[in-house]
Amino acid sequence: MNSETNEMGRLRAAFFVPRRYSGSAENVDNKRVDRGPRTLLVCAEAALGLAAIAAAVTFESLAGTDAPMLIGLFLCLAVASDTFAVATDRGLDISGSLLAIVLAIALTGPLGGVIVGTLSALVDGLRLRRPFTSLVSNVSAYAVFPLAGGVALSALAKLTQAEVGSLAFAASIVAAFVVALVVNFLLIAVHQRVFNGRPIGTQVVAVLVPLLPSEALTALLGATVATLYPKLGAAVIVLVALVLLGFQYVLRELQRSQARAERLRAIQVDVLFSMVRSLSLRDRMTARHSAAVARYAQAIARAAGASAAQQRLVHTAGLLHDIGKSIFPDHVLFADGRLTDEQWEIVKQHPGHGASLIGQIEEFADVAALVHAHHERIDGTGYPLGLSGEDVPWLSRMISIADTYDVMTSRDSYREPVAPELAIAELRRVSGTQLDGDLVEIFLEVLEQEALAFAHGDDIDFEHELAQERARALAVPSLVEVIS
Repeated sequence: MNSETNEMGRLRAAFFVPRRYSGSAENVDNKRVDRGPRTLLVCAEAALGLAAIAAAVTFESLAGTDAPMLIGLFLCLAVASDTFAVATDRGLDISGSLLAIVLAIALTGPLGGVIVGTLSALVDGLRLRRPFTSLVSNVSAYAVFPLAGGVALSALAKLTQAEVGSLAFAASIVAAFVVALVVNFLLIAVHQRVFNGRPIGTQVVAVLVPLLPSEALTALLGATVATLYPKLGAAVIVLVALVLLGFQYVLRELQRSQARAERLRAIQVDVLFSMVRSLSLRDRMTARHSAAVARYAQAIARAAGASAAQQRLVHTAGLLHDIGKSIFPDHVLFADGRLTDEQWEIVKQHPGHGASLIGQIEEFADVAALVHAHHERIDGTGYPLGLSGEDVPWLSRMISIADTYDVMTSRDSYREPVAPELAIAELRRVSGTQLDGDLVEIFLEVLEQEALAFAHGDDIDFEHELAQERARALAVPSLVEVIS
């Protein structure tokens, strides 16, 4: 099978409102796959679903004279909640339909739960035009697990002689919910194992265990509503439904707003990195130099005991530190020999210009600050702000060392390269005045111990570093992921 997609069944979970878990089956190796086991599984799922529906019909009739009204109410809640479901990046969709099914089981019996479950899954599958295998899997699962939960609840209620509204009945609902959850998960896990090859044990750790706290909330909420129903009637169900649907609507609107903001942010990131790439097309040496400085600076940060976040930050700033050179006219960017005073004044503008460009992206504010200060000196004679000593950001001092060393040891637009030994002697000469003395010694130790040499980096190095930074810049958690 070539990249065939078959979405799996949904695992309903909860964070105040329930969630469903879905996924897709893809042949990542793009090779022909034996369809036999999958076809057999779909047939088995269909047969199991039909058997569950038949068993629910014959098990016992609907409980209570108000059962038809309640089933209609729960079905409307399930379908409406699925319609307003909020998708997340992990295949989890925030939806309140599981709560509707739990309440249907508790207040109308196994048959009511199966009716609400199968019809809501069928409507959801048809609305989203799910593949046939996915539709079969969903409808089957939503017939089987309500039956399992309903039978367990009936057995426990008879065993404890619990009536609707009692504490014992509430405890029975929680226990029945656990049974339904386990059955639902196993059905989905087997489907995933056959279609996607995901080990069931891995699914338990990656999917089920993280959802257990929120699942407990769903069970307790269902038990609470069922307990209050004999006293408050359908009003309590309507109230909970309005709260759930209102929460989903607000969360979905927030997610849409965040999605628009993320699209704008992605455009800003692309524009920024496009400018860096454009600069590299004008001057290949600047591209090579940027990649070298990024890696040198990160090596210094690592050896100096910087955190992982600081190491990533200094790498990003090192890669972008010369983006301000985009303002340079050709006679400055490609100048040979010593710069004129006029050219030097233009050069001194590039840290501020680069920081201004980078700072347009809110998440890059720290990067912009490092770029702005990468030509400051410990003795206060640097530019553009004239910072000195500890006022020069720690990570900017690392970029300054990396920048100075690479400019000296590799071909640059206005300076001939020197041997590494002479460059090291020069670093020591300006140590404590232009450069941070402690960080210089750390860098020299790194050069000796790790034998770093980026002087011969090429376009591939730069493109690799740039692609890595772009992916990192765009990798931010969504609002829904943070909430859940």
